[in-house]
Amino acid sequence: MSKKAKVSSSIIIAIVAIIAVLGLLALVFAGKMQAPLSPSTTPNPTASTQTQNSSNANPATPGSYVDYSDSIIASTSGIKLLFFHAPWCPQCRALDASIKSGPIPNGITIIKTDYDSNQKLRQKYGVTIQTTVVRVDDNGNLVKKYVAYDKPTLENVIKNTQ
Repeated sequence: MSKKAKVSSSIIIAIVAIIAVLGLLALVFAGKMQAPLSPSTTPNPTASTQTQNSSNANPATPGSYVDYSDSIIASTSGIKLLFFHAPWCPQCRALDASIKSGPIPNGITIIKTDYDSNQKLRQKYGVTIQTTVVRVDDNGNLVKKYVAYDKPTLENVIKNTQ
């Protein structure tokens, strides 16, 4: 085999190896990016067993977890928390699972807000990272903001947004 043929076959082998590695990385990455198959709007039936000591919370209203809509803030009573979520974010998925496992305290509504498609909301509240939770008043004004990236649990969100 000539030197030129050896170099050509070495280049072909290297290209095939690179393509194989890139293909494996794409498969691994695609598997991590898939959103959970369960619905994102999950009422929490166990939330009615807890009470919330806050003047804005309505203890008669069970805690809930709902998807964002333009009218949700005006139509929701009690404490409203916007959870800026991205399905590709591991910390967001962890917080989403923690919220779904509940219980969400009475009088609190957590509003799952898509981080990628709600740029105007992100700008309005100064949200620059996924897992940000924004407490808003009845008029949609920012009351408090918390980034749950390092501790993505329902317990930490409730503790840091009161």
